[in-house]
Amino acid sequence: MKKIGLIGGMTWATTEGYYRIINECVQQRLGGLHSARIVVSSLDFAELEQQQRLGDWNRVADIVCAAAADLERAQVDMVLICSNTMHKVADAVAQRICPPLLHVAEATARSVRAAGIDTVGLLGTRYTMCQDFYTGILESHGIRVVLPNSSDIGAVNSVIVNELYDGTASPTSREDFLRIISGLGDKGAQAVVTASAQVALLMDVSGSRLPVFDTARIHAEAAVDLALSGMEQTGGQPGTHRMRLRRTTP
Repeated sequence: MKKIGLIGGMTWATTEGYYRIINECVQQRLGGLHSARIVVSSLDFAELEQQQRLGDWNRVADIVCAAAADLERAQVDMVLICSNTMHKVADAVAQRICPPLLHVAEATARSVRAAGIDTVGLLGTRYTMCQDFYTGILESHGIRVVLPNSSDIGAVNSVIVNELYDGTASPTSREDFLRIISGLGDKGAQAVVTASAQVALLMDVSGSRLPVFDTARIHAEAAVDLALSGMEQTGGQPGTHRMRLRRTTP
């Protein structure tokens, strides 16, 4: 079994979700008492969030790259950043390490296309929705991205930052999300991508009008696919979320 490296702490609750999903999938596929080989490098999110607000993404990249280097020294076979927003610095991370970086947007795009969907609504932080480091990858796979209107972008971002980062979500916020998702359907979205680990793991959108692509689960299952590649799987069926490893040669 290959060793999975997780860059976590963004937030710790979402890292816990990744850890749980990966181990559940490994046990389901291999059976018995099997669990995943995982190394976690957990960051202090307060420092990262401050640098985000200051717009110092170079500093963010340095912090995340240092965590990736720690994982490389631990001899992991792959690296995952357990945060959609932090994939803004994914290329910088991929350039500085030898193990492949499994990119959440690449995994998500392949899952969307495998479902026969070509237009999705996107929910995440303001950075993820409004900058092309994420939407550009979806579009490169032939997926049209539909965004909420400007006021709803602000509302989604506020819920993520002010509620979900603390591991909570009010009933009112849930209703707002369901309303926003419905509005994305009115704009032509066939499904919605929850491009925030906090939304995917902590927000109950089970009443959504549209199918929901849970990026945290897709990303975690892609790691399991790679970790178990070449092994006999007795406990269940292999995952379907195949994805291209995102690696940039220095």
